[in-house]
Amino acid sequence: MKKSFEEVIVAILPMTVLIVILTFIFAPLSMDDLITFIVGAAIMMVGMALFLFGADYSMLRVGSLVGEYMIKKRSLAIMCSLGFAIGIGITIAEPSVQVLAQQVRDISEGTITKFVLIGVVSIGTGIFLSFALLRTVFRLSYYKMMLIGYVGVFALSFFTSPEFMPIAFDAGGVTTGPVTVPFILALASGVTSMIHQGKGESDSFGMVGVSSLGPILAVMLLGVIFR
Repeated sequence: MKKSFEEVIVAILPMTVLIVILTFIFAPLSMDDLITFIVGAAIMMVGMALFLFGADYSMLRVGSLVGEYMIKKRSLAIMCSLGFAIGIGITIAEPSVQVLAQQVRDISEGTITKFVLIGVVSIGTGIFLSFALLRTVFRLSYYKMMLIGYVGVFALSFFTSPEFMPIAFDAGGVTTGPVTVPFILALASGVTSMIHQGKGESDSFGMVGVSSLGPILAVMLLGVIFR
């Protein structure tokens, strides 16, 4: 718990101090607003510390066990199905995805609902998490997979609505948050440790990068539909 609090304080306190200084220089706040901001920052630090503590003692262990279970079953269908379901579940639970969906709904005046955007982003993550698991099992080239993915992004950019381009890349970013990243890394560690005889630590990276391609392509496809 102490380590979690230290990490959060180092990450958030400097930003909070900087914002307070900038508000005094460029945009002075009323005393009530300033107190509200400081109290909110303190609550955020406590909440993030508790969240990280919970993630360390729950998601990381569960993710690793699920990864080991996938390989023990020796079934690509089970592995891909679980990967798809996990991708959807952790994306829906990601707070930053909820924030993005809310903002997109407000800006589009309800044309793109939260349900639609979260659903599309979640499905994209689920599909590409399955691809990432297959890449790990068959030891496919990470560079080639990423190249193919971004060639697809480039190709879709000619057909999707221009308004969806920034949303698509933001969707790829918000899916690499405090819920998805620890779980996917733990899942990858569990999978690779079973495949490579306990030497999964160095081979378990890259799965987050592949998974984040899914939301980008999925939202761009949504832009093609809405165009």
